[in-house]
Amino acid sequence: MSNYKYAPLEVRDLERVWQIESCAHSHPWQRSMIDDLNSRGAMHFGMFDGDILIGYFYAQNIVGEVSLLNVAVAPEFQGQGVGSRLVSYLIQRCERLKVESIWLEVRESNVIAQNLYLNSGFNEVDRRRGYYPTSSGREDAILMSYYV
Repeated sequence: MSNYKYAPLEVRDLERVWQIESCAHSHPWQRSMIDDLNSRGAMHFGMFDGDILIGYFYAQNIVGEVSLLNVAVAPEFQGQGVGSRLVSYLIQRCERLKVESIWLEVRESNVIAQNLYLNSGFNEVDRRRGYYPTSSGREDAILMSYYV
């Protein structure tokens, strides 16, 4: 993975972001959320193999507290450590920016993501009951934090 690079997402990346988002999540973001690269405190980065976007994260830095909003990896690159490298890159950026903490919510059913975050140093803090929609109702979100 040494040939991979990280860069801020740009308008030219949005179609590929949308392709990944559409197949990487059971309930993908709306296209308008993907297209918003200039939100307050935006930290939206992609991981690239040459010119090909293989994964990304959307985060927001508000007064030294970062919310990790979305992480996704192209299906053909899943299971190869890309998600872990993206989270590690976010943590490194936050350290350089002197951020105090990183927060996220993850679906209770998404055990793979929970393990990724736990292995990256996040801790479970609380639960948000019925936070996420499912095909049969709602499920809890696990609230996690990382202190930089």
